[in-house]
Amino acid sequence: MDLKQCRETIDVIDNQIVALFKQRMGIVVDIAAYKQEHNLPILNTGREQEVLDRISAAAGEELAPYAQELFKKLFELSKEYQKKQRM
Repeated sequence: MDLKQCRETIDVIDNQIVALFKQRMGIVVDIAAYKQEHNLPILNTGREQEVLDRISAAAGEELAPYAQELFKKLFELSKEYQKKQRM
């Protein structure tokens, strides 16, 4: 595959990632509402660690650190969005 084809493939994948991100953040709204209704804190470190463990195993040894960084950023964005929903 040449560089142009690689970039076109990346563009398709990026569009899929954005669609999944939007879907994930939509669920974050539901989670924020549930947590607010049940007086639960936004931060759940136990849940975050469970996800990081699962993601690391799924990504494999070589990519695990990168997957962890990606998901840590997703957690950060999700928590920020949850806070925004409470306003």
